[in-house]
Amino acid sequence: MKDEKVKTIDVIKKKRSVSAETKQQHKEYNRIKKLILKSLEPEAKTIPQIAAETELPLDVVTFYLMTLRKYGSIETGEVDDMDEYFFYKLKK
Repeated sequence: MKDEKVKTIDVIKKKRSVSAETKQQHKEYNRIKKLILKSLEPEAKTIPQIAAETELPLDVVTFYLMTLRKYGSIETGEVDDMDEYFFYKLKK
């Protein structure tokens, strides 16, 4: 029975190809995600700090941080001294 499922999955994979554009978008998502996570490894940072370190626009950093937060990779910490930005850190 299990072999039949594997065969069915193989058939489906052959019929449904992933476009080059989708593959490229997935690579870009992973690249940015890795940059942000690497930036947060040593210490918690605010969105502007991450954007400056990774050289990514603020809106891109914000989008990816919210995605990473939603799926449990990072967590929100304290607010900065000016009460403008939260610090984000890797989830333990």
